[in-house]
Amino acid sequence: MRKPFLFIGFLVAALLMPLASGAQEAKYVYFDAASFPIYGKAIENTSATYERLPASLEGVIRQPVWDLAHHSAGISVRFRSDSPSIRLRWVSFGLHTMNHMTDTGTRGLDLYTKDPVTGKWRFARSARPVKDTLNDQKVIGNMEPVMREYNVYLSLYEGVKRLEIGVEEGSTIEGPAVDSPRKGSPVVMYGTSILQGGCANRPGMAFTNIISRELDREVVNLGFSGNARLDYEIAELMASVKDPALFVLDNVPNCEASLIDERQERFFRIIRDAHPDVPVVFIENPNYPHTVFDQVAAADVASRNASMKAVYEKLKKAGEKKIYYIKADKMLGSDGEATVDGVHFTDLGMVRYTEYVLPTLKKALKKR
Repeated sequence: MRKPFLFIGFLVAALLMPLASGAQEAKYVYFDAASFPIYGKAIENTSATYERLPASLEGVIRQPVWDLAHHSAGISVRFRSDSPSIRLRWVSFGLHTMNHMTDTGTRGLDLYTKDPVTGKWRFARSARPVKDTLNDQKVIGNMEPVMREYNVYLSLYEGVKRLEIGVEEGSTIEGPAVDSPRKGSPVVMYGTSILQGGCANRPGMAFTNIISRELDREVVNLGFSGNARLDYEIAELMASVKDPALFVLDNVPNCEASLIDERQERFFRIIRDAHPDVPVVFIENPNYPHTVFDQVAAADVASRNASMKAVYEKLKKAGEKKIYYIKADKMLGSDGEATVDGVHFTDLGMVRYTEYVLPTLKKALKKR
């Protein structure tokens, strides 16, 4: 059994005392989640444990991208335990709220457990944020005390400074016994606020996390809300990933046609030069529901997609292999019901997107 993670200071020490609410309430021991395997990071040496960019990029990359890198989108922690109940205690960087996304999605956590019969990951319950920074919740309880595999998905639109896993006193907690999702050789996805997770109701429903479960493979989420503008520093970071299985470029919603014309090919070349045999998937801008009515918006989306397609066709003509293109025609269905605000995906949109792109991702992975 791992040793409990202790903090200095009276207030924090008090928080580590066994929790009780009546004679029947169990006592809990907390463990630092950072001592367990962490999934979904492009590089281990990041500026902080649950962040997405290395410290070396501070002051180098554009400030909005650096700020968004503090968000823990796509990062998860794996462990196993026989505790009848699981508590999660976490500290967020601050209060991040939006008028089109739930607090559970922006600042909450999701607990999943692996079904021993089907082998599939199954949602257990969410840890909903109540306070601005420090939260401590019993996520699931009254379980049979048998060993289960767990995965904790971290917040999508707020950073997690510290995370602790609480198990009942006398229970076992240890690293995972099952390599799921498969660690290493990840799918690396670059994109916008939608890819970061906007606007899933909870972290496990971000499509990068759904794709990870469907492929049973680690997925790296490099979604930067409003800022997937083909920064070459991000391409260099993607190129530095060890043994990537697949790259996905889903940046069009943040790039006007002129920017795609100017930077998309070089962004691709940085990745391709580092990994000549790794497939790369290009994805178009979704056809938003309002583009059925708004002619200016429809023309803008069409212009962006035409530029992305032109880059892809140029690469194909130049002899590039293992590149794939996903059109947006039926990505979100035809009923206009897959977004919260006409742009950002609801959980329905996240599922539809996953189902739409997954066949191409699987085809590309086979080539890998």
